[in-house]
Amino acid sequence: MNKLYINSGATTSLAPQTEWSWPVDPERYDRSPKLRKNEATELAYLAGRQRPYGHFPAHTKETLRRLTDPLDAVMDSIEPPPQSRSGALTVMLIEMHKRRQAFWGWSAHDWLDILCVTARDFHKRYRHTNSHARQMLAAGAYLLRLFDDFRALGIIDRTALACRIFGRNRVQATIQRVVDLIRSWGYGRYEAKDVQWAVCTSLLANKSPRLEDLTLDLLAAERNLIHVPCRRAAMTVLSRALVSLDMLPHPLEKRSMHSRLGDARNGVDPTWTSWVDRWYRTCTIQKSSRDRHYVLLLKAGRWVTQTHPDCVSPERWTRELAAEWVGLVCRMTIGEWTQVDNTYKTRAGQPMSPKGRVHHLSSLSSFFRDIQEWGWIRRRFDPRRSFAAPRSLRALIGPKPRVIDDDVWAKLLWAGLNLEQADLTTSHRGSHFYPLTMVKALTVVWLFCGLRVDEIWRLRVGCTRMQWSASPEPPDAICNLDVPVNKTSHAFTKPVDQIVGEAVRAWEGERPQQPPAVDAKTGELVHFLFMYRNRRIAPDYVNRTLVPILCKKAGLPERDARGQITSHRARSTIASQLYNAKEPLSLFELQRWLGHKWVNSTQHYLDITPTKLAKSFRDAGYFARNVRAIEVLIDRDVVVAGTAGREPWKFYDLGHGYCAYDFFDQCPHRMACAKCGFYMPKGSSRAQLLEGKANLLRMRQEIPLNDAELAAVEDGLAALQKLLDQLEEVATPAGPTPRQLRASELVRIAEGKPDASSAA
Repeated sequence: MNKLYINSGATTSLAPQTEWSWPVDPERYDRSPKLRKNEATELAYLAGRQRPYGHFPAHTKETLRRLTDPLDAVMDSIEPPPQSRSGALTVMLIEMHKRRQAFWGWSAHDWLDILCVTARDFHKRYRHTNSHARQMLAAGAYLLRLFDDFRALGIIDRTALACRIFGRNRVQATIQRVVDLIRSWGYGRYEAKDVQWAVCTSLLANKSPRLEDLTLDLLAAERNLIHVPCRRAAMTVLSRALVSLDMLPHPLEKRSMHSRLGDARNGVDPTWTSWVDRWYRTCTIQKSSRDRHYVLLLKAGRWVTQTHPDCVSPERWTRELAAEWVGLVCRMTIGEWTQVDNTYKTRAGQPMSPKGRVHHLSSLSSFFRDIQEWGWIRRRFDPRRSFAAPRSLRALIGPKPRVIDDDVWAKLLWAGLNLEQADLTTSHRGSHFYPLTMVKALTVVWLFCGLRVDEIWRLRVGCTRMQWSASPEPPDAICNLDVPVNKTSHAFTKPVDQIVGEAVRAWEGERPQQPPAVDAKTGELVHFLFMYRNRRIAPDYVNRTLVPILCKKAGLPERDARGQITSHRARSTIASQLYNAKEPLSLFELQRWLGHKWVNSTQHYLDITPTKLAKSFRDAGYFARNVRAIEVLIDRDVVVAGTAGREPWKFYDLGHGYCAYDFFDQCPHRMACAKCGFYMPKGSSRAQLLEGKANLLRMRQEIPLNDAELAAVEDGLAALQKLLDQLEEVATPAGPTPRQLRASELVRIAEGKPDASSAA
């Protein structure tokens, strides 16, 4: 009977059932618990028979009619097999004889003693009964309103019990309404069987076969009494089904598990707690941010309770107390001023991150700023200035993208694209909770889209669209992805690889029909893409399940040199790869692609690879820009002859001439030669004799340049003229300055003798 509906091959009719009413009215019968003398005599006769069951003499039936009429009425209602009915009645008569009392006076303890904790114990005690007699007795006691604690009976077929009490067709139709709905959400046979058990348990507890009569309080109470995890979860699934059937306003809340963190209010003065609770109920920021502020505010309250008990009310805080808190936060370590047992403080005593310290300060700043602006307390100091992070602390915060190395990321991509059913983790049911197609789509979205986990969690059905200008080459084809509203921008559309659209559409083709759910960020009723069995994926599924699966398949550890591989590190990795590509996205294009409101937020996700940095440095030509190479002629004949100290042996090629100054690289006129005595024009006979020598050694020497010389090389004539003006009064290696050299040339021209042509 416990396999009533889900194993039934025939389709159950959902035709309306007749209105159910309680089949037996106990008030119609004589409910005196005391046995009459003749009743006791007849019970003793029956108990002493060699065969206690069977047909009774007519006078015995007549004498016991007060006791047997209500039992016959309930047996007629539940319609048991004849043998089970006879066995149940016999047990009742024997027990009334033993207890010297009619069943109307039996206590709950008496009923438990009779029905036994297990069916095996019942059969040992009453060997003349079959396996159904215990269930018939329980149903009879239930309908006579004498005993309804079916939970205390141990393992008993609750589906069969509900069918006996309320009617098989009625219970079967009720089960079908719920089971068909949850099966359409993606639940399997085993889960449906547990939900069927939850339905029958709830009907028995509510004493009505109508789903419409069930309440949240009753479901919550029954769930608290269940100790088997899968059946406790089935009660929650039943509540979601009733919400979908418009019978409940909302499903059961997630059952709170015992947390090792304890209650955050421990050690905090109630006055401070009341202020924080009031702020929590009033402020309008996102719940995740509100929860974070709440814990940090209670942490500050724990500190002020122990160190300044007279200032537990925000009205008593001053600028001096705020400054003391800022100083404490700047020196705070992990685990300090928390209520967690030291056993669980795995990082206790380690330095707190700069961002963590800033969060401690910003929480107090937001709290006091709000309650001052709302007029709850008098303004005694400026929270923005008093709780501002010191400059030394802000200097420690900057872009620090935790990019996954290219070789590791390539292995994760391979693992994600080749994911198989055998790679997925299994539950006690022997299979993964989510279908393989859904896990593949989720994996591809995480590996290729660069989304926050909250954005992945809130993607909607139909979020991918083919781009109108799709490339004919499959590797270049892209599609558009509609990203929902996030914490920094409105909903927007971004291009992604075509493989994302293919994986998402494959899941949409297999996705069971799910009811719409409310998007907490926008308040809209939407169909979420990654929703299965009327539940969205767990927020930590990517970090706790998907990433370990991919790391295991790729043969990688779950941590690298930069820490744990997480969902958000993929976002930094993809952004950095797009920025370092051969044809990279610009910073502003990446800002739009990532959905950032401010471009400085994008900088926190980018890490320039050493390869690109080296190429850019090489292309910048820093060394070539500051150093110029010049050709040098070495006259080896002079060197071999040993006369290098008396005559020139090294000649620097200036293009228009040669310089014989040995320390040319130190000459201030090296980039604008003043043509001093060391200068040799290329057209002169001396230069021609030098170039005609066979024993010349040609070499190149690198000359470092200063800023003025660089400008002369790169910026043209104006910069060259400026350099010449600067060197006008600088002495050459030969002694005179460029101005003196030009003056002597003018004198020579004026004093020279005219040639014959000019004289003529």
